[in-house]
Amino acid sequence: MHLHLVTRPDCLLWVFLQCSNEITSELNNVLKCDEALASSLPHTAFTSSSVFSNGYAPGYAKLNRRGGAGGWSPLDSDHYQWLQVDLGSRKQVSAIATQGRYSSSDWTTQYRLLYSDTGRNWKPYHQDGNIWAFSGNSNSESAVRHELQQGIVARFLRLIPLDWSEEGRIGLRIEVYGCSYWADVINFDGQGVISYRFKVKKMKIIKDVIALRFKTSESEGVILHGEGQQGDYITLELRRAKLLLQINLGSNQYGSILGHTSVTTGSLLDDNHWHSVVIERYRRNVNFTLDRHTQHFRTNGEFDHLDLDYELSFGGMPYSGKPVGGGRKNFKGCMESINYNGDNITDLARRKKLDTSSFRNLSFSCVETHTFPVFFNATSFLQLPGRANHNTVSVGFQFRTWNPDGLLLFSNLDDGTLEISLEDGKIIVHINVTKAGKNYRVDLSSGSGLNDGQWHAVRLVAKENFAMLTIDGEEVSAVRSTSPLTITTGGTYHLGGYFLQTMFPPSQRSFQGCMQAILVDDQPADLHAVEKGVVGAFENVSLDMCAIIDRCMPNHCEHGGRCKQTWDSFSCTCDGTGYTGATCHTSIYEPSCEAYKHLGRSSDAYWIDPDGSGPLGPFKVNCNMTEDKVWTTVMNNLPPKTIVTGSSRERRTVLQVNYSASMDQVTAITTSAENCEQKIAYSCRMSRLLNTPDGTPYTWWVGRGSEKHFYWGGSGPGIQKCACGIDRNCTDPKYDCNCDADAKQWREDSGLLMYKEHLPVSQVAVGDTNRPGSEAKLTVGPLRCQGDNNYWNAASFTTPSSYLHFATFQGEISADISFYFKTSAPYGVFLENLGNTDFIRLELKSPKVVSFSFDVGNGPVELTVHSATPLNDDQWHRVMAERNVKEAVLQLDQTYRASQLAPAQGHTRLELFSQLYVGAAGGQRGFLGCIRALRMNGITLDLEERAEVTPGVKPGCQGHCTSFGMYCRNGGKCVERYNGYLCDCTETAYDGPFCTKGKRQFEKMHLHLRNFTSVAGASKDAKVVTHQLTPHEVNLTKEEVAFSFSTSNAPAILMYVSSKTQDYLAVVLRENGSLQVRYNLGGLREPFAIDVDQRNLANGQPHSINMSRLNRSITIQLDHYPPVSYNLPEASDTQFNMVKTLFLGKVYETGHIDPVLIERYNTPGFIGCLSRVQFNGAAPLKSALRAVTQAQSTPTAGQPDKKPAAASPVSYQGKLVESNCGASPLTIPPMSAATDPWHLDNTDAEFPFNEERVIPDGVNRDSAIIGGIIAVVIFTILCTLVFLIRYMFRHKGTYHTNEAKGSGESAAESADTAIIGTDNPETIDESKKEWFI
Repeated sequence: MHLHLVTRPDCLLWVFLQCSNEITSELNNVLKCDEALASSLPHTAFTSSSVFSNGYAPGYAKLNRRGGAGGWSPLDSDHYQWLQVDLGSRKQVSAIATQGRYSSSDWTTQYRLLYSDTGRNWKPYHQDGNIWAFSGNSNSESAVRHELQQGIVARFLRLIPLDWSEEGRIGLRIEVYGCSYWADVINFDGQGVISYRFKVKKMKIIKDVIALRFKTSESEGVILHGEGQQGDYITLELRRAKLLLQINLGSNQYGSILGHTSVTTGSLLDDNHWHSVVIERYRRNVNFTLDRHTQHFRTNGEFDHLDLDYELSFGGMPYSGKPVGGGRKNFKGCMESINYNGDNITDLARRKKLDTSSFRNLSFSCVETHTFPVFFNATSFLQLPGRANHNTVSVGFQFRTWNPDGLLLFSNLDDGTLEISLEDGKIIVHINVTKAGKNYRVDLSSGSGLNDGQWHAVRLVAKENFAMLTIDGEEVSAVRSTSPLTITTGGTYHLGGYFLQTMFPPSQRSFQGCMQAILVDDQPADLHAVEKGVVGAFENVSLDMCAIIDRCMPNHCEHGGRCKQTWDSFSCTCDGTGYTGATCHTSIYEPSCEAYKHLGRSSDAYWIDPDGSGPLGPFKVNCNMTEDKVWTTVMNNLPPKTIVTGSSRERRTVLQVNYSASMDQVTAITTSAENCEQKIAYSCRMSRLLNTPDGTPYTWWVGRGSEKHFYWGGSGPGIQKCACGIDRNCTDPKYDCNCDADAKQWREDSGLLMYKEHLPVSQVAVGDTNRPGSEAKLTVGPLRCQGDNNYWNAASFTTPSSYLHFATFQGEISADISFYFKTSAPYGVFLENLGNTDFIRLELKSPKVVSFSFDVGNGPVELTVHSATPLNDDQWHRVMAERNVKEAVLQLDQTYRASQLAPAQGHTRLELFSQLYVGAAGGQRGFLGCIRALRMNGITLDLEERAEVTPGVKPGCQGHCTSFGMYCRNGGKCVERYNGYLCDCTETAYDGPFCTKGKRQFEKMHLHLRNFTSVAGASKDAKVVTHQLTPHEVNLTKEEVAFSFSTSNAPAILMYVSSKTQDYLAVVLRENGSLQVRYNLGGLREPFAIDVDQRNLANGQPHSINMSRLNRSITIQLDHYPPVSYNLPEASDTQFNMVKTLFLGKVYETGHIDPVLIERYNTPGFIGCLSRVQFNGAAPLKSALRAVTQAQSTPTAGQPDKKPAAASPVSYQGKLVESNCGASPLTIPPMSAATDPWHLDNTDAEFPFNEERVIPDGVNRDSAIIGGIIAVVIFTILCTLVFLIRYMFRHKGTYHTNEAKGSGESAAESADTAIIGTDNPETIDESKKEWFI
């Protein structure tokens, strides 16, 4: 019989696919660690606190099973119930799922998860810094699964119901997901050490990977150690239950390189639970990970290799015969999965491949401790029995807490009370006894700072006439009392709380923390019996568990903020950090000088923080606000003209240039600046600088990124020349630097370094000062940067559907967002970023409301601020939003603020995955307008770059004057610029960035015009300003005059306007201090005089006068009084003929002058302050001040103190001094001449004055005319000669230029591009001849 099997290919394929799918599914479950672990367990693996009845046994609590009553329910539905499962061995658990009891009204709505290796010493599952409460079920059938963010390894799991169905009782079915777990374990007894010997005697290691898991109940102990004879070492140890990593890759014998690096992480690591450690090092970069929390750091020093000798030891210091330093203890506890650079240390020890001879009894299983911790909250107590009617009290316990206060133990004695409390971190004992109507009281106090989270032992013994308190078993802490005392015990002790009424109540009522090792009457308390209800009692206590949390680890206080904590929360102290907020996240300083200017600040030293909440700290810079630019200056510590000797090419002298800010901070300035410059100068005598355009120069400088540069100030990258080589004016034409001529005379090469990507100068290496007679002096000026591109980085959104997209915003724990906006639209989304359920969004919800909304997993939260005025006013408004683990804050225009605290327990991580959209990505409620200076967690987003390639969005934004125009004062006009604005002060009497020219914000600039008593009414140092009003003859029928003054002296001439006729205008102070205006326009026998005010205005207070004349009508306003009108008499002329010169302070002019002015008011001259002087739009004081500044900055050779030439429309005599004398009303009388710092003594010379103009050199008018004629004749002759010579020697076609080809086309590029593109850009053909006269 033959049997034929016919198989169809499609059937085979189906079977194969089915099998492969099942196999793949199983493999994926294994790889994902997602196997169902509980459903296959026997009934006996499930236990519980109680059972409602037989059908409700814990063995029926398996997911989707219907056996028994369909799940587990306890006898009583209260907070003391639990369901426990024994997985049979340690498993890796990744998820948990729950259901209610089948077809019932019983389910659990919220629960906690505990886990343990032994069924003792439980640890609660933590997430987001809290003991996590899982959300459960809302009915009996649907399963709710939770993935564990922090995967756990355990054998026993315990679920604690926190809340349950209102319609029924507690009901549970569960499933646990995970996978098998196995690891080699070694028990360390505090004596033994495992030695891992290297294959070679000395190891030079550039890369390390060390991984292990440990658990211990000790707070001290060395986990691993290795060292080398050169001083290198690595040590990982427990210190005060924290993990300390110390590493040194090498130091030198001179101490200039110190390699020791110490980093601490973790806390409360003596909890006898497993902790995972990974150390990854590559060269100096280290990742230090504890329980998935990683710290990244870089080791100190300059070396990259870890040089170790012989061995690396685990569990303690090696037995090398050397004394063990610092009294370090060996590790006592368990370690597993020890790996060093790929070698399994635990496996090698098991196979006896390593030296374990120091162990008395090497065990490869973990020996568990027998502690029984008790956890108390604010409503807990534990009642224990003791001996009654005994004459001795002997109690002891260990506790740990973060709270400074709490009740530790209380007992009612037979005739009094006993209290042990924690008060302000100290242990306080109060014993009150009343005997035969007599009261006996004993108070003891010991310890300090005991609320540090560490375990502390307390021991109290009290008997007749004796009491002793000891802390941590230290004899030095023992406090004794021999006061009269009689003790009779009551037989009951309350620990952690006492809430009953008593005649002598305790000073504290409760305690939050943990206790263990409790002794009553010198006997350990049987807490197992208490748990079973056999002895004692308890309320709201968690037995066999210590649920303490270190809320300051990891430290959420940023930027060096100090973390303080209680049991329930933490707070940050930000004093002295430069940051503010609940977590010290937000900088209190502006990012740049540009930002300070646009707050209306003037030039000064300011703290700036370029990256805001980023890692760079704030630092101080000098801000110089000019009319159109803002300069940021960072000083360095190199003294000017630092002398350099003894250097050569083989052994250069390296000068270090250190700045008032770190290199990273300076780089932040140069990166955002529009341009930067730094002056560098090399003074030399027989000391060559660069020497040749080819090869290595004698001297070079090092800039950003430690890169060497071979060009000098005044030159550019790639051009190995000095400024004189570029300009072809070196003292020796054969060289490209003055110093390269190697002259015996002092020479100098100096100039500006302007390639900001290379700045600042960090080092200068000098290499030619070792020959006899050679010497050099080096000067490196401060770094100066102009502008802030980040501050003006803007984009204009022109359609509602337009938006910009960026990478996902990384702001899991803390996020801050700040920007400026302006719009005319009533609403619009500024930005948003989405996750699965998490999101973050900032929006203009209505014309007066800005909204900040987000969700981190606890449900949506929205903060709103309401403005009193509409925000769609097309002016700039500033929005700042911040979210952290403590709170959320929204601020508008530094005026309106809203905040909301984060929930005490809940999710804290903002998990986003989509791109960040600036504008509304969906087109719904799109934003129309401008957004500027968008900064997120310290990073400025480049809106302009993205807008260049995005439809509907334009880079930049106009209209800054609508917001900032108010800063232009005193009539200054706001002028729009692409990246900001400037104040045009041309038509005002002021200067400065805001037309205030002040020393402080909104402070006015003034000039002192002083004179002192002298003989004959004229003095050498008399101060006078004259202003040539017109270049040609002008007749006026209208004048506009304005100025301010203050003085304590009268009489005086304040202003005098002369003419080439007898016409004049004068404003004077009379003898009595009253103000008089005098007009003489002809037609009258006497000048027309107006007595403006009869008050004494020479009172030291500032006064202002505004005067205008149009034909016969004159209007005068004094100070803030109403204007008063006057009229010239009918006989008076109305034309001010041939106006010539304006004098301030004193009149120095020959010719006809009103004798009344000269005799009564011109002597001694005006002594006081004049400011804001204007005459028909001219500002003489402003022009005079500019002339002084120019004269001081560019003195004439040989005559450094010579005044500006008379060709200026303004001339002055004496010393013109800038002052702020009129900035505020005087509150003290003027200084006497003896104490006046501006007083000048030489008052005995006279100045000759010409009736046309002031000539300081004393040249009279005739001499000037003759000299002018001669100059014109000579100039004409020379010009004729020049043209004749050029005509005689001209050659056609011999004019050559060596400009780079295409330089015209590439005019928009840098000048360096054109220069570098030419072989020898400075070579000029000899046939190119030009003449300069």
